[in-house]
Amino acid sequence: MQILNGLEALPSPTRGEGCVATVGVFDGVHLGHFAVLREVVDRARNLGVRPVMVTFAGHPKSLLLGHAPATVTSLAHRLMLFRRAGIETTLVLEFDTALRALAADAFVRRILLDGLGLRELVFGFDSKFGHDRSGNPDSLKPLAQELGFSIHEVGPTRLRGRAVSSSFVREAVQLGDLASAALMLGRPVSLLGTVVPGDQRGREMGFPTANLDPHQELLPPPGVYAALVRRQRVLQPAVVNIGTRPTFGGSGLTVEAHLLDFEGDLYGEELEVFLLEFLRQERAFADQDALRETIASDVEAARKVADQAPDKWRIPGPYLPIEGGPAEELAGDLPPC
Repeated sequence: MQILNGLEALPSPTRGEGCVATVGVFDGVHLGHFAVLREVVDRARNLGVRPVMVTFAGHPKSLLLGHAPATVTSLAHRLMLFRRAGIETTLVLEFDTALRALAADAFVRRILLDGLGLRELVFGFDSKFGHDRSGNPDSLKPLAQELGFSIHEVGPTRLRGRAVSSSFVREAVQLGDLASAALMLGRPVSLLGTVVPGDQRGREMGFPTANLDPHQELLPPPGVYAALVRRQRVLQPAVVNIGTRPTFGGSGLTVEAHLLDFEGDLYGEELEVFLLEFLRQERAFADQDALRETIASDVEAARKVADQAPDKWRIPGPYLPIEGGPAEELAGDLPPC
């Protein structure tokens, strides 16, 4: 996928080969977002042009309100998911005071039409952009007729009678409701992190761990989780600990992943971690032997959960490496694939 960073990365004003585009943060890239991305990709293929995403490096609410919610997915993670959904070009914009002041029609003319060669613009449910969020399917319809591009709106994706949204995903993750969050995401709750040096405690006990910097992505409550870790296109069973390591007197929150049946150096690698199931609360142990015994039990439990994953998730799915859920839970709630 081609990534364009900032307006200066846009080609010189031209309609070029054309594109079908959508605009938004798309935090989490949940099933509602996915429906929009799929519409963009399908329409672009039908026209023989590029499917394009225009997103923002930070959350606009940081500037608009002075604060923003914790992100379900970092920018790097969103870009990964956009690519998997079939997007071929993503323009990443900094939401600064100049962009905030840009009127919706100027945004369309300068960025989408002249910069990207817009042919069709796709809106998601309740999606808006431009100054005071004034750009929506109704307000931009006269401009579309004047300049010769079309507008399409994708309705909400509903699960259990409620429209899927980043806010609901965020709430479920924070509460540790992995099952509800996974239904809305269309994949298990996941995080993307870079492996950084640790203190080697796990290695000393026979369970080496990869210490992850999750780049400010939203984390579920502390505890031990069964997981699958995606590394170099391979999904590997793992035990993931999110917490403070109280047995060793830790204080700061850490994320550690023990990849089952793996030996090697992971420093500097980016790992995508899919949290499949909560195993137990983190707690302090009397000594390392007691901790080692419990970790061994965690490993066996995680292995069983991972073995059952193909029955619950399509691996790999046509768009994402893990996608979908139990058919009886999703039937009738989602748009057709």
